[in-house]
Amino acid sequence: MQEDSPVQNENTPDTTAEQPQRPGRRNRLIVLGAAAVVALGVGGVAVATTGPDRPAPTAVSADAQSRAEAASRADRFARESSAPASPSASPSVSPSTASASPTPTKTVTAKPKPKKTTKPTPAWVDPMPGASVTSCYGQRWGTLHAGIDLALPSGTPIRAAAAGTVTQAGDAADGYGNSVFIDHGNGYLTHYAHQSRIAVTVGQKVKAGQVIGYEGATGDATGPHLHFEVHQGMWNQIDPAPFMRTRGVDLGC
Repeated sequence: MQEDSPVQNENTPDTTAEQPQRPGRRNRLIVLGAAAVVALGVGGVAVATTGPDRPAPTAVSADAQSRAEAASRADRFARESSAPASPSASPSVSPSTASASPTPTKTVTAKPKPKKTTKPTPAWVDPMPGASVTSCYGQRWGTLHAGIDLALPSGTPIRAAAAGTVTQAGDAADGYGNSVFIDHGNGYLTHYAHQSRIAVTVGQKVKAGQVIGYEGATGDATGPHLHFEVHQGMWNQIDPAPFMRTRGVDLGC
């Protein structure tokens, strides 16, 4: 008995025909494509995502892109190196820096100080410099006034007229009061009378200009003054004015 082959109903769907893709598979392809795009940003490989009917992803060489970027950087570096330097790039010196530079010091050579020259003391000097003459040598009131009277305020220093040795120091009597006699060793003596105070002793060596006492009014004196005499031999008084003048001292008489 021959079996009849089944008769295909035209209304029966053909199972051999291409079935449409399911939505789940298409979604999976889209997710994979997105992942490939992320991988391109991280690893340098570009993947083209397509649907099922598009060609397979094509990889782009990352090495070629790196070489191109390196060449671009080298070219830019060469251009910048060859470009002239900007004037503004030159270092500037601020006023404070300029003023901080050391100022050269001038070497000052000290001028030699002039040597002080000390004038030697003359052999003969004024016994009371600056005094006023109140009486000269000569006759006065019927008697010989045997010396020159020199007046300054009481207590003015009296000085030795020349170097010598003190032979008397004290009251000389005859109205002279406190007196000092100095022997100058050449036959001449000087006498200083009416002193208020004596500053030397007998036998003392004195120099010209040395203080021997102080002016006063002891003895027969109407006021403080120095009665100055020159003796050529003891008690042989001579005029002091010409004697001292020949020795460079003007006593004003």
